[in-house]
Amino acid sequence: MDQVNHPPHYNAGNGIECLDAIEASMSPIEFRGYLKGNVEKYLWRYTYKGHPLIDLEKAEFYLARLLLLVREEDSKPSNPKY
Repeated sequence: MDQVNHPPHYNAGNGIECLDAIEASMSPIEFRGYLKGNVEKYLWRYTYKGHPLIDLEKAEFYLARLLLLVREEDSKPSNPKY
């Protein structure tokens, strides 16, 4: 189990992760904003909480997810601009 990116307390017990439920509740633009905000949050606080590597790994996780979504949008013929 990946304790940084997929901790068990973020899973509803039925295979649905909290992040997937959040994504389903938002428009694509809103979800990209959510991901960006999380990247900024973890970068902001990584030196203050005593576990800098964990916060940087979390920022990396959210940035990777954001990059994936942006790359998918860019590959579509008629992509909406952000």
